[in-house]
Amino acid sequence: MKKFLSIALAAAMTASLAACGSSSGTSTEAAKESSEQTEAAEESEASEASADGEFVIGGSGPLTGGAAIYGIAVKNGGQIAVDEINAAGGINGHQIKWVFEDDEHDAEKALNAYNTLKDEGLQMMVGTVTSGPCLSVVQETADDNMFQITPSGTTADITVNPNVFRMCFSDPAQGAKSAQYIGEHELATKVGVIYDSSDPYSQGIYESFDAEASNYGIEIVAAEAFTADSKTDFKTQIQKMKDAGAELVFLPFYYTEAALVLQQSKELNYSPIFFGCDGMDGILNLDNFDKSLAEGLMLLTPFSADAEDELTVNFVNTYKDKFGETPIQFAADAYDCVYAIKYAAEKANITPDMSVSDICDAMEPAMGEIEFDGLTGESIKFDENGEPDKAPKAVVIKDGAYVLAD
Repeated sequence: MKKFLSIALAAAMTASLAACGSSSGTSTEAAKESSEQTEAAEESEASEASADGEFVIGGSGPLTGGAAIYGIAVKNGGQIAVDEINAAGGINGHQIKWVFEDDEHDAEKALNAYNTLKDEGLQMMVGTVTSGPCLSVVQETADDNMFQITPSGTTADITVNPNVFRMCFSDPAQGAKSAQYIGEHELATKVGVIYDSSDPYSQGIYESFDAEASNYGIEIVAAEAFTADSKTDFKTQIQKMKDAGAELVFLPFYYTEAALVLQQSKELNYSPIFFGCDGMDGILNLDNFDKSLAEGLMLLTPFSADAEDELTVNFVNTYKDKFGETPIQFAADAYDCVYAIKYAAEKANITPDMSVSDICDAMEPAMGEIEFDGLTGESIKFDENGEPDKAPKAVVIKDGAYVLAD
């Protein structure tokens, strides 16, 4: 588009100068300027395409800081998918270059990471990993018409633009499906909730859980909030759960704070069922955490590392061999994101020499046409809003490991 605008502008300038009876010297200078503008536009357009015949796919997420376990998992899970696809011949015969930047779970730094990725030739994005940074990036990808699929950004507004898709369940979906799972499996009727009112992820899940609970015979007997400024001492909230007779406590926030809740609940001799969402995943990898505190903890997740299907077994073994630890859901989400890109790109027959915008325009309808079995679900497909359609699962921690719940 910029190329054509420059050509049109150059033509208009030349015609205008000729009509005014400009000198030949002036006409020559104008023609030279027009040529330079056209060449610059062509170079700009070409810079959006891969120069060496490979797709540049990448993402950003926290590789350092308190949420680093999520970003590292996404980076690693995506790398395994890329390695597999490249070994099998790539996408439409073209290899993939996988690039990843640290955003430290910070909205402003996520913008810097995105700009760095563009400097590296990014054509399609897997990210960002956490909701706050993702919200800051989605408008930039919309302005650039860059295809984006987040493995784990759950805030509902992330997918408001047509270029953005999601592999995980959104906050409203996680809250509603948690209420559904607890009610249908008769885990408890009296439920308490502790949530982070300063975090869109936690607040969003709590609100949808609250809206759905009564539909499944659940009474919320206590709901207590904390904020980013008060996330170390939870004894007041825990005591209120205990006093209200909560048989199950729903914890829709991240594992770092959840570990403190579990520790302080033990100190208060309170042992209900604890139930979390995808932000809880990773608690067993927390440094210096007493895993016995998490015994019986349940979380809603579409992935379990102990599943016995061939795809999961191969992924877990590869991940352990390559990275020395058991993968969490975020790694599986990223793996499925890269394969979703592969299948949609093949459906749309895209090539690396296409511009970022042309790739995105081709990918959007193709995403609605694919369906595949992944690590996070069977027959994964995407609706018109970019949301995934797949069944929820829950895992429970037994003997320091995740096990599929009944």
